[in-house]
Amino acid sequence: MDLALLRTFVTVHRAGSFTRAAALLGLSQPAVTSQIRTLERQLGRPLFLRQARGVTPTTIGDELAHKAAPHLDALVEIAETGLDDESSLRTLHLAGPPEFTAERALPALTELTGEDGQGFALRASFGNAEETLEGLSAGHHDLAICTARPRGALLTATPLCDEEHVLVASPERAEQIGPGKPRRKGAPALDDVPVIEVHESLPFVSRYWASVFDSRPAAPGTVIVPDLRAVLACAVAGAGLAVLPRYLCGDALERGEIVALHEPAVPPLRTYFLVVRTGTLAMPHIARAHEWLLRAAADWC
Repeated sequence: MDLALLRTFVTVHRAGSFTRAAALLGLSQPAVTSQIRTLERQLGRPLFLRQARGVTPTTIGDELAHKAAPHLDALVEIAETGLDDESSLRTLHLAGPPEFTAERALPALTELTGEDGQGFALRASFGNAEETLEGLSAGHHDLAICTARPRGALLTATPLCDEEHVLVASPERAEQIGPGKPRRKGAPALDDVPVIEVHESLPFVSRYWASVFDSRPAAPGTVIVPDLRAVLACAVAGAGLAVLPRYLCGDALERGEIVALHEPAVPPLRTYFLVVRTGTLAMPHIARAHEWLLRAAADWC
């Protein structure tokens, strides 16, 4: 079986589209289509179901991808690093949410960079869960951190840690709300307080309200900024209330710059997953980073 056909097949499987796969491979879409048809004729079975938007793998297609993808990734790794250049560092491409990656993952992994014979060069990119998993599937990243467990057999996820969410505001805002009001039955007391969030859909506040108060927040977002570190800064400045991960706001709480508005018996949690393409943990630099992050996470949560 032609390895070039397999490479095209795996790329289409990961991209979910002939058009996206063609762009990743530097080929024309007709060329990609022709290669997939050739492979299907050789196997005597259809590998994809064509749809209005992209393609969906058949059962045979999923099985072939699961078997072939790890080996193709390993061959690409050999081709990129070379067999004789032992002095060159391998590069680990990491992706994840900006705040958690910057505050937790990168400081831990920088200990593994260098030229000690086992180190690697490090490249990081930020994105939401959907973007991160799509990039990992397409081969743009080696290791991903996300808050969504991927489906299918091409990606393997390991729980990394849980983060606790805290409802916070500046001391001045807390005094305006009044003592004792933000309790389970008193959630409406918070309805008039401005909300600071990362998106118009209020993902953190809505999740907190549903988990703790069994309701939806009534106040719209007053300050929307797509970075939790900026959300924290706005909360400290008194712009309103916010729901933040404790790892991010713990120091500000200790300094008294913000206060917790509510202490539920069971705080809302969100799980982070460490995700790789199935089979790529056979590569030493990915396996070492994976293990290192799992060990570091024991002290994070």
